[in-house]
Amino acid sequence: MQLAITFIILAITIVLFISNRVRADLVAILALLAFVITGILDTNEAIAGFSNSVVIMIAGLFVVGAGIVRTGLAQSAGNLLLKLSGESEQKLFVLLLIITGGVGAFMSNTGTVALMLPIVISIAISINSSPSNYLIPLSYISSLSGLLTLIATPANLIVSQVLVENGYEKLGFFEITPVGVIAIIVGILYFVVARKYILPSGENKNAQREGHKLSPKQLAIDYELGGNLHHLKVPEGSSIIDKQLADLKLPAKYHLAILKIERKSMEGLNLLPISYQEMASASSIIHSNDTLYIQGALSDIKQFVSDFGLDIEQQDSEASELVSKQFGIAEVLLTPHSSLINETVGSIGFREKYNLNILGVNRKGDYVLSEMAHVRLRFGDALLVQGAWDEIEVLARAMNDVVVVGQPKEHASMAAASGKAPIAGAIMLFMIILMISEVFPAVISVLIGAVLMVITGCLRNMDDAYGKMNWESIVLIAAMLPMATALEKTGGMVILSEGIIELLGGFGAMGVLAGIYFITMVFGQFISNTATAVLFAPIAMSAAISMGSNPYTFLIAIAVSSSMAFATPVASPTNALVMTAGGYKFFDFVKAGIPLQIVMFIVMMIVIPIFFPL
Repeated sequence: MQLAITFIILAITIVLFISNRVRADLVAILALLAFVITGILDTNEAIAGFSNSVVIMIAGLFVVGAGIVRTGLAQSAGNLLLKLSGESEQKLFVLLLIITGGVGAFMSNTGTVALMLPIVISIAISINSSPSNYLIPLSYISSLSGLLTLIATPANLIVSQVLVENGYEKLGFFEITPVGVIAIIVGILYFVVARKYILPSGENKNAQREGHKLSPKQLAIDYELGGNLHHLKVPEGSSIIDKQLADLKLPAKYHLAILKIERKSMEGLNLLPISYQEMASASSIIHSNDTLYIQGALSDIKQFVSDFGLDIEQQDSEASELVSKQFGIAEVLLTPHSSLINETVGSIGFREKYNLNILGVNRKGDYVLSEMAHVRLRFGDALLVQGAWDEIEVLARAMNDVVVVGQPKEHASMAAASGKAPIAGAIMLFMIILMISEVFPAVISVLIGAVLMVITGCLRNMDDAYGKMNWESIVLIAAMLPMATALEKTGGMVILSEGIIELLGGFGAMGVLAGIYFITMVFGQFISNTATAVLFAPIAMSAAISMGSNPYTFLIAIAVSSSMAFATPVASPTNALVMTAGGYKFFDFVKAGIPLQIVMFIVMMIVIPIFFPL
């Protein structure tokens, strides 16, 4: 009875996945609850997936991947690949897959995808393409890369252990490599030939570029801030020293705005004075040797300099100087019922209320950057504001008078991590070395890498780390892992596998080999390759011994077929990882995966007996 219920729940789960009417993570949780309610799994078995090392490792890899993106390392790696591939998108595509295969030979397929994911997305956006053109191939090639070395996937280690337990020599480190190389080559050729027919067109690419369009750098270009920013030095003896900004009335008298002040710390022994910047406010008091970052026309600047005995340190400075770890710029829109409508910029007290400066007004594509104090605001106006990132984030949460456009929190994090790409690269390399050398379990190595990303400032803070986790993927994987326990407890897998052996025994060793490969591959679409290998490796060993065939042939077939997890988004953690990022639906995996499985089945039934004769 429980066996029938298990297969009914499995069938309903598959139908819901295919329909795409309910979120995949919710479907997985519903299936999990169904197993508990029907008594097939107890509570501990049901929630075991949430403490599984694979799930925790995936969460940690999201943090590592975020650090790679934040610091610009992903973009740098993408730029290098673009340079190597020249003008050929096809060459770029093949190069990406080759690199993925090479990385996957020495670490888990999940780790490979998590590390390559930000790089691939960065490349796709930079060439005005959609990530959906690349992410399914990335996932599938990472799965095939598990056949390149003994340590590349747990399934290889499992079949090697089964050989040892039955008195045979364990698999060598590169013993499976010839089969893996052929699998990688076939997989790459498959996507080169068929990807334009089997992959979705990528409707989500515009959304990806919209966030890029609203970056601080792009805003500075749109508002043409470059020629309007200047650095003024306050020398000893200037009449502006010890004056409060509010008393200077710069906007009204000079049409100028001081945005921020850079000064040296005078505390302590002051052997090595530290420069720091502070937001300019109405209460700010000018000190000698201050550097004033000021906005306005050069003619007004010269008048101000003459009146107060200042020095022009730099004129027409880069707008990028407005963006730093502490300060940034953002665009905000007036809400329909904003209290700022019909008020002038000079009368709203924006700096006093929000501690932010207004740098410009965008009115239907016309940009106002000078004499803004008298500009009367209208509904539909956009304001370019500047100040501390923390203040911009506070403004984004207020939403009474204005709405912040874009993702200031994202840009703040990227600004904070600026210049730390070498550190992120070193952390990633250190993590990979730890995983290859197996100094610690893989999950601990990943957590070390994740913590280092936060400690070294590659990520702004823990909130930034948590915010980059794809919780849909994490919950989906954690909720689906107990499916293997349910199938094992009810005896479903053993019944089906033994039935195939009995059915195909008349076709000889080759027929049984094909049957075991096929059923392992089918069940691998719904449970992890590790669980599949654990359940089918002993059956394959028993079949080989009873038929007097070579056990290595049968167990290599288990290792290979358990890696052919292509037909569903829950077949592998890598598929779940790319599903959301690529905007894929369930059927996209069916369309791309089943033909590849058929091709691989034919190729492997030829290749495996060549390298491991029956």
